[in-house]
Amino acid sequence: MIFKLLRVKQWTKNVFVLAAISFTSSWSLPGKAIDALMAVFAMCLASSATYIVNDLFDVAKDRLHPKKKLRPIASGAVKESVAVIIAIVCLFCSFLLGWTADPNVVYCIAAYLLLQIAYNLKLRNVSVADVCCIAAGFVIRVITGAMAINVQVSGWILLCTAMLALMLGFGKRRHEFHLQGEDKVHTRKSLADYSAQSLDMLVVMSAACAVLTYSVYSIESLTAKMHPGLIVTTPFVLYGIARYIVIVFSGDQDSETGEPESLVLSDKHLIITFVGYALAVVFALSDINLPFLYR
Repeated sequence: MIFKLLRVKQWTKNVFVLAAISFTSSWSLPGKAIDALMAVFAMCLASSATYIVNDLFDVAKDRLHPKKKLRPIASGAVKESVAVIIAIVCLFCSFLLGWTADPNVVYCIAAYLLLQIAYNLKLRNVSVADVCCIAAGFVIRVITGAMAINVQVSGWILLCTAMLALMLGFGKRRHEFHLQGEDKVHTRKSLADYSAQSLDMLVVMSAACAVLTYSVYSIESLTAKMHPGLIVTTPFVLYGIARYIVIVFSGDQDSETGEPESLVLSDKHLIITFVGYALAVVFALSDINLPFLYR
């Protein structure tokens, strides 16, 4: 039950913390890999704390939701007082790990927590702004990884991260919009301002922007200039996004499109794509000569 409370499955989102060390080849430098991993776990614990706080705020609404009513706090499996203690422990350990990796990581975690406070107090009820907050959280994750190992990252990778997060966020809102029908406003106020058509367009728009920004990154960024082979990773990004779009618009409202982290772990096409992408990144950064590309 503790894993459900912490939403361990959603820790997969924190893989974005590793973007900086992956694309700067810093893993070979002494201590950098350990610092990056500590930053990942620090963000995992911080995000779990926010999930618990969200569940505490939403306990009444969650009990009206067809799936969220099964969450530990909403179902009564975990007492609210116990949940508060666990959230505090998670926050303390998060700051401790972040400080150990690099003091700047603590500032990133603080920024993430402030964003979550703004989200819970107001922005969660505002259409578009609610999903933009989610996207900003992913961008902070990438920046956290860069701060942990003291490197700079391309603005293109930050834009691509934001666009990918927007695509996933709007995909989730679309799933909720169709799943809950007339009851959607009672569980999430921001859904009142969306329409089926607007959500369709927002998913497609953000997906197209994600492909575009990553394509530019794989050609024009400093990393791409140093490692021209990075272009071979682009087809995997294109395929993965296309696969996600197919699933989102499949019409199966009982699918995992409402929870991207579940979709990632359950769709074999996406699993193969992610493995292929990781191998392509290693191949590109290993400086294997591709004679048809400029260096």
